[in-house]
This record gives sequence, structure tokens and C-alpha cells, in this order.
Amino acid sequence: MTGPLLFKDIDTPGLAGLDTYRRVGGYATVLAVLGRQTPDQCIEIVKASGLRGRGGAGFPTGLKWSFVPKGTERPKYLVCNADESEPGTFKDRELIEKNPHSLIEGMILAGWAIQSNAGYVYLRGEFGWLQKILDQAIAEAYAAGLLGRDVAGTGFRFDLHTHLGAGAYICGEETALLSSLEGYRGQPRLKPPFPAVEGLYRCPTIVNNVETLVNIPHILGQGAAWYRQWGTEKSAGTKVFSVSGPVKRPGNYELPLGVPLRVLLEEHCGGMRDGLKLKAVIPGGSSVPPLPASLLDTPLDFESMNAVGTFLGSGGVIVIDEQTCMVDSLWNLMRFYAHESCGKCTPCREGTYWMTGILERLERGQGRASDIDLLADLADNILGRSFCPLGDAAAMPVQGFLKHFRAEFEHHVGQRCLANRRRDSRMGVPA
Repeated sequence: MTGPLLFKDIDTPGLAGLDTYRRVGGYATVLAVLGRQTPDQCIEIVKASGLRGRGGAGFPTGLKWSFVPKGTERPKYLVCNADESEPGTFKDRELIEKNPHSLIEGMILAGWAIQSNAGYVYLRGEFGWLQKILDQAIAEAYAAGLLGRDVAGTGFRFDLHTHLGAGAYICGEETALLSSLEGYRGQPRLKPPFPAVEGLYRCPTIVNNVETLVNIPHILGQGAAWYRQWGTEKSAGTKVFSVSGPVKRPGNYELPLGVPLRVLLEEHCGGMRDGLKLKAVIPGGSSVPPLPASLLDTPLDFESMNAVGTFLGSGGVIVIDEQTCMVDSLWNLMRFYAHESCGKCTPCREGTYWMTGILERLERGQGRASDIDLLADLADNILGRSFCPLGDAAAMPVQGFLKHFRAEFEHHVGQRCLANRRRDSRMGVPA
């Protein structure tokens, strides 16, 4: 798919190679910035651009960088979160696969801004094939003098390494990722201290998402005002949306923030597949509440999504058609979160287990009249009470599904799923 920035050259043949990347302007920003703009100037430009983290939380990137203490004798580290384990999200995978040097360039520039001499790319366990692509690009950058002791002859040292995780969803949380990177079990750490002050090896560390870092060469190369030509005042720039489900053209789409959800689905994705009608959309990956079809005109930006009770999240847009049972869908999500809970805290460990059991009971036609309120009560007690955001990621979809589709859950009390009965009837399965 194409886009104005990150996906502009994504389908250029050979883009993963250094020569082609440089032909389309790659590493020009490194040559223009290193040694010519101070680290503080770089941080201020990123602040002024309005870039917010693209991994899900949406925290202002430049502000995050400014938290790194100055004058410390401890090493500073830059870590790229390429775990991308949020169901429904597959943008970072394509960026690394097709344009790995854009990530390398972004990390060099971010390393200069925070004065870090070492960077790590933490890839999810299933991304072994992507690690090979990225390692090849890193080797090319070293050979060209763009990494190592003297980056592009500027005297700045920056070394870059890749690390393959073990396929744990919890390692998408930045402190669990750092524990895993250190060789420990991937479990979240207490905050504060935040990683910017005490992160990898108890040293100042910045953790940024792939998409966030790939934006940096564009921002530092063209300026904050140029970047703000896209998006809204509080949600600047573009966003890559990973669209899955029964649309005619699923895939990754880079669009300016603030574009209505309807425009993404109908104009870019071609609308629903023939014979299907839209029922709901999960706009930001599986951990955010869904939106019913009636809210399809909501703009895709951080503030507008929050205003209708959901989140932009990672931009994983999951489309659900009217033939899909919402109880079955939520049960599927909850099985995932129960399986991926690290077990460190009681609300998440026990709450996801019990919510999964209730949803299974409802889906199998054995639900009780009290189950729906019990499900809501469990979600309310998990939200904001778990050690890390995984508990929230499990609780918020439950609240959203019940808010917009409670009638379907009520239908399941004491009777089998209507959608599954229709499916069985089409397949000739006896009731």
C-alpha cells in the first residue's frame, strides 16, 4: 500500500538494500543532522512536530526523550519495540520487511538526540525471518560507515543489535521487554522509576515503537511545521492502519490522522465483501473497545476515539460483519489474554481466567441470568488495578462489547448462540 511518508516508497523494488534506499533519499537526514544540530535541538523539533508514540499509548515522543537525564555517567540505551504482538496489528512487520534501513536511520537519529551509543531492536519470537532481513541491513550500514565508532565521519558512535524474544504478548509492555532483553523472565516492573531514568541494566533508556522511529528521519529532515501539514492539532502526522476482516482490500494503509473511519473502510479498503454488512469495528487492536456501525464517521485520531469511548491504540482495525457472534468474538479475545497473562498480579491472572469461563458458559448456551452483570463487575474490578496495562487490555473490550452489544449477551442466557445455530444449519448440523 502507498502513503505520503512511511509507505511512499514501500513497493520500490530492492528498497531493503542500502543502494536503493539511498537512491530514494535514505540517510540524507543523518548526514544533515549529526554534528550540525545539537541533541537538544533535535528533541525540540520532535516535540514541536507533535509526534506521539505509535505503539498504542500515544505519549508525546519528544517529551519522552527529554526525560533522559543529562550529564549522567551511566550509559544511555535506545530500544526499539518491534514485538508487535497486539492482535490485528501488522504494520511494523511490513515496515521492517520492506524498508529496514528507514528504521536504522531513525534509530541513529534518536540515538544522537538522547546521546545513546547503543541501540537494540527487540523483535517478537515469531519474527525470526525479519531478524535476518534487519541483520543484513545493519551489516550493510556498518560496511558503509553509517553505524559503528564513527557514524558518517561525524565522530558519533552508535552500535545496533537485534534481539529475538520468545513470543510473549507481555513483552510488548516496555518494562517486561527490558527484563526479557536482560535475559530474565518477561514480567513488568514497578513504575516509577520509568525507563527514561532507570531502564535497561538500570541505565537511562528510551523505548520507542517501530513506526514512531521511522517517522524521525522525515521530521528532522523536513522540520516540525512540514510534518504538521498532516493530521490534527493534537494528533499530528500520519498513521499506518492495519485493516483485517471481511473488507474487499485488507492491508496496511497510511493516512493522515483525523480521516474518518468510514473513509478508510469504504474508499481505501473498498467496503465490505459482497453480501456482508458491517456490524462493528475494533479500531486500535484487540485491547480497545469496539465501535458499532453507527459510529463509523468518527475521525481516526487520539482525541476523537477517546470521545466515543475507545482508543486509537496501535491502529489495528478489526472489521466485524453482522453474521459474527459478539459473545464468541469476545470469548476468543479473552482466551488470548488469559493465556498471555504473565501471572504476576491477581486481578489479571484470576480475572482473565474467570471472564473466560463466564464467556464460555454463555457461548455454549449454559449462561445464567447473573452472568452478564458478573462479567461487567469483573471487568470493572480489573481495570486500573492490575500491575501493568495487560489487565486493562482485557477489561476494556469486555466493557465495550457489553455497552454496545448487551442484547446479544442476554440472548445467550440459557440458549445456544443464534449465529452458531445459523452456521450449523447451513452446514447441515442437527440442532
